[in-house]
Amino acid sequence: MAEPLVVAKNVQKSFRHMGRTLEVLRGVDLEIRDGEMVGIVGPSGAGKSTLMHCIGTLDIPTRGSIRLAGEEIVNLPGPRLAEVRNRMIGFVFQFHHLLPEFNALENVEMPGLVQGLPRREVEMRARALLEEVGLKDRVSHRPGELSGGEQQRVALARALLLEPRLLLADEPTGNLDSSTSAQIHDLFFAINRQRGTTIVVVTHNLTLAASMARVVTLRDGRVEKDERRAPDDRGEARGDARAAAP
Repeated sequence: MAEPLVVAKNVQKSFRHMGRTLEVLRGVDLEIRDGEMVGIVGPSGAGKSTLMHCIGTLDIPTRGSIRLAGEEIVNLPGPRLAEVRNRMIGFVFQFHHLLPEFNALENVEMPGLVQGLPRREVEMRARALLEEVGLKDRVSHRPGELSGGEQQRVALARALLLEPRLLLADEPTGNLDSSTSAQIHDLFFAINRQRGTTIVVVTHNLTLAASMARVVTLRDGRVEKDERRAPDDRGEARGDARAAAP
């Protein structure tokens, strides 16, 4: 059997604050298989975002091991770490971080242009992604001319431009109303189903979490529960949750 896409073992993360050591992650073990869609939930301060940042190479664990596609990423040299991040990982955050002076198309194109891909290829990919997320007619609009949900769709398209194997989303619907949240929710499922992209979502949205086939609950920096549910014909979860090892 192939190694899971993500293998985290005994991941610990601590910070120094005002002369004290704050232990945020206290030995997390987690495996995520290629093509899975996983929700990470738990109370504020449980370590959800910190874990996601460590998996996404935005932060480095204090101790422990993280393997991504078979490669140990802890202690990789900076240039190699950036290469892995750019090649394999896409990010969507609660705050979309779009560049206000550029329109939707230009924002989506940005990762490809930074990587030096041919401009025509980048534009074709960006237009196709904006159409995929329902913004075919909004390509020339700047972020200030878009609704919150539309801005998040642009951010999602941008995260997918380089065709990452792993998409990490940190509270992607945290600033959206329930109807718009449901639309973004459906987009994640469609992307997972159609592209096979592995998606990990940190969320306080219980509806979104409950619909996922796998939900990992963190508490006090540790995995408290790891539940799998039987998927329905849309790929979403149904039935009673049952605890399962990764």
